[in-house]
Amino acid sequence: MTSPPTTAESQPAGHMPLADHLRELRSRLTRAVGAIVVTTLVAGLFYKQLIGIAIAPLPGCAPSPGSAGDCGLIAVNGLLSPFTLAMKVSLAAGVLAASPVWLYQLWAFLAPGLHRHEKKYTVAFLATGIPLFLIGAAFAYAVLPTTARVLLSFTPDKATNILPVDDFLDLATRMVLVFGASFELPLVLVMLNLIGLLSARRMVGWWRTMVLGITAFSAIATPSTDPLSMLLLAVPITALYLLACAVSWCADRRRRARAAAEDTASHETPGVAPPPAPAAPARGRR
Repeated sequence: MTSPPTTAESQPAGHMPLADHLRELRSRLTRAVGAIVVTTLVAGLFYKQLIGIAIAPLPGCAPSPGSAGDCGLIAVNGLLSPFTLAMKVSLAAGVLAASPVWLYQLWAFLAPGLHRHEKKYTVAFLATGIPLFLIGAAFAYAVLPTTARVLLSFTPDKATNILPVDDFLDLATRMVLVFGASFELPLVLVMLNLIGLLSARRMVGWWRTMVLGITAFSAIATPSTDPLSMLLLAVPITALYLLACAVSWCADRRRRARAAAEDTASHETPGVAPPPAPAAPARGRR
């Protein structure tokens, strides 16, 4: 005997009652959170190694008069700080490790709103969304050394900067998650286009506002004041936005062509032969 179809599978494409949507959302959230909990517990077994990787971009050195503006004394303050630090780094690693699961659950929740011919993009969504998130996270990790040195350059002369590990880990976690999520922008736009909530023409018309918003977001997401770090984040996001516009434009063209073909086919009456052509008048004999 075959198992009964799930709520999402039993409904026609593009149609689902509100109560079923809420039950589906609860199910997807439970699976996503469960995956994050499991990966966080596993990451907790290796929290010391993870902390070492997390603070590797931090320029630490012994306190000396000539090194005040280049590095600082890495320290852990407080009795509960080591435990809190282990929890934070384990959770951040768990979210990253579980990204394939919760990204799939996100797409699976939105997939019932798509038609059957649009659900074929599920594999493309996962194959694109997971690498984009990981690339954004790796990009943030690569920018962290420059960010730390720029921030440390504001240290006054003849002063030693004490660098709490938990503060730097908060900064690193925020940058990794924000960069990873920001790299998902083109995927979200394409997904909204496939659902039919956003057209490519509207996306192209918003390009000035989007570029300004991406630049402002990059300035806020990168805590350093140098324009290089801001451009390193703004340029790839802008390029990904333009790529999303191009993909959505092609999808809209295919959708219009399909709609035109269906409209043409609906005007044709199947099974009825066309009326015979009128016979030519007979010529009389001479």
